[in-house]
Amino acid sequence: MATLTQGWAESDPDGLALVDDHHQVTWAELDQRVNRLVNALAAAGLGVGDTLAIIAGNRNEWFELSLACAHAGVIFVPVNWHLVAPEIAYILNDSGARAVMVGHRFVDVVADAVAGRSGSDGAPGVELMLVCAAPPGETLPEISSPKLTSFDEFREGSSPEVPENQFFGGPMFYTSGTTGNPKGVKGSLANATDEAGPEIWQLITAGFSEMLPIPGRTVLCGPVYHSAQWAFSWMPMVAGSSVVMQHKYDSAGVLDLIDTHSATNIHLVPTQMKRLVDLPDEVKESFDGSSLQVVLHGAAPCPPVVKRTMIDWWGPKITEYYGSTEGSVITMITSEEWMERGGSVGQALPTVEIMVIGDDNLPVEPGESGTLYFRNLMGSEFEYHNAPEKTAEAHLESGVFTTGDMGYVDAEGYLWLSDRKIDMIISGGVNIYPAEIEGCLGGHALVADVAVIGVPNEEFGEEVKAIVVPGDGVAPDDDLTKTLGTFCREQLAGYKVPRSIDFVEALPRTGTGKVQKRKLRE
Repeated sequence: MATLTQGWAESDPDGLALVDDHHQVTWAELDQRVNRLVNALAAAGLGVGDTLAIIAGNRNEWFELSLACAHAGVIFVPVNWHLVAPEIAYILNDSGARAVMVGHRFVDVVADAVAGRSGSDGAPGVELMLVCAAPPGETLPEISSPKLTSFDEFREGSSPEVPENQFFGGPMFYTSGTTGNPKGVKGSLANATDEAGPEIWQLITAGFSEMLPIPGRTVLCGPVYHSAQWAFSWMPMVAGSSVVMQHKYDSAGVLDLIDTHSATNIHLVPTQMKRLVDLPDEVKESFDGSSLQVVLHGAAPCPPVVKRTMIDWWGPKITEYYGSTEGSVITMITSEEWMERGGSVGQALPTVEIMVIGDDNLPVEPGESGTLYFRNLMGSEFEYHNAPEKTAEAHLESGVFTTGDMGYVDAEGYLWLSDRKIDMIISGGVNIYPAEIEGCLGGHALVADVAVIGVPNEEFGEEVKAIVVPGDGVAPDDDLTKTLGTFCREQLAGYKVPRSIDFVEALPRTGTGKVQKRKLRE
C-alpha cells in the first residue's frame, strides 16, 4: 500500500477520505488509486525530480495525483486556474513541467498554453496531458491538439500493486505575481531526491496536530492551488483527516457542508467571512456548527467588525495566522488574544524569529515600525526558481528573508502589521497605511468589499482613494459617497480620510482573496 494512506485504508477502509461536488472516495479506494497512479507515473517515465503541473479545480483527482507525486518523488506545481493561456504557458515553461493534469473546465485554455497557441515565448515541453472526466450532463470540449489522455484511463490502466520504490515528492507554489511574472517558491518540500521516502511527510504533518483536530474532517472552500488552502487540507489528510470540498465558494453551501459532514476545521479568508456574516438571518440561525472546533483565517487583513461578528456567532474558535508561501505560518493569535489586543496577528511560532529592520538596515526598538524579516529556526530555507536575483532581493542574509510587509513587534512580542511597502501611501511626507482605512470602510454595513490606493496629487504627492463595491441593493450614488465620507471622518484622522471614492462591481482579487492593487493603480 502507499505509505501515506496505508494506515487509514487498513483502520477505516470504508470511511470517507475525499468528497467533492460530484463524488466520494473512501480511504481504501484512495489507497488503491494512489498505488495505481504512482505506477502509472513510473510507466510514463516520470520519476524523482521531474515536474508535473495540476490545473484542475477543487476535486478529488487533484488530491489523488498530488499524493501519488508525493510517493513518486515528483514535484507537483499547483497552478491558478483563473490564469489565461500565456500566464499558464509561462509557469509550465519556468517550472519545466513534463506533464500536466487539467480539469474538465479548463481544457481549452490549458490546451492553448501547451500547444503554443498562447502567444508566449515558445511552447512548453509537456509530454503528457491528462484530462479529468466531466461530471454527468457535461461534455469535454473537442480540441485538435495536443493529444489528451483520460485521467481515469491513465489511473485504472495501471497496477494497484504496491509500488516497488517510493520517494519523497512535494509542491512548488508560484506566487500570485503582484509585480511582474509569478515566482516559483522552491523550498525543502520541492527538493525531491532518491534518498528520502514519503514517510518524511508524516513527520512534517505531525506539526499540524498541534493546530488542528487530527484526525478530523476538513472543509476546503478556497482554491487548493494556494499554499495555505493546500497546507490546511492536504497535510491534515496525510495525518488522517478527510476533506470535503467546494470548487466554487458558496457561503450557504459552506454551512451545509460543515453540518452535513460534522466538519471539525475550516480555513477562511476575510472576503469569505464577510459573505458569511452577510447571509440572511434565517440561514445563519439554521446553522448548528457544533462539530466545528478550529476556524483558521489569514491571507489578508479582516475588517475588525467582521471578525468580531464571526466570533460572536461561531464562538472563540477563530484563530488568525500570518504567513507566506515562502515562510509558511509565522504567527498565530487566538480569538481571546485578538479581542484583548484589537488588531495584532499574534506572537511568532517557537520555530520562527521575527526581525524588524529600519531604513538603515539595522534592527529597530520594540514598538518601532520597519520592514519585517524572518528566520526559520529549524533551518528551513527557500529560493525563487530560476531567479537568483529575486532570491537575493528577498534576503537580508542567508536564512533571513522578507515578504515586503511592514510592521512592528510590541514589548510582549506581538506582531502588528502596517502594510506592504509597495502599497504604502505617502501624502505630504506622511506615511498612510491602506489596511487601516480598508479595515474601517470594510466594516460598514453598506460596503461589500473595499480597497484603498494612493493616486497622484500635485500638492501632496499622493492622496487617498477608496474603491468600493457596494452591498447588494445599495445604489452607488452621491448619497453613498457622503455617508461613507462622514463615517471615515468619525473613525479616522483627517489625513487618512479618502479624498475620493470610486464604485465598482468587483475588485480584482487573486483566488486567495488578496486584492491586486497593481491592477487598480494601473
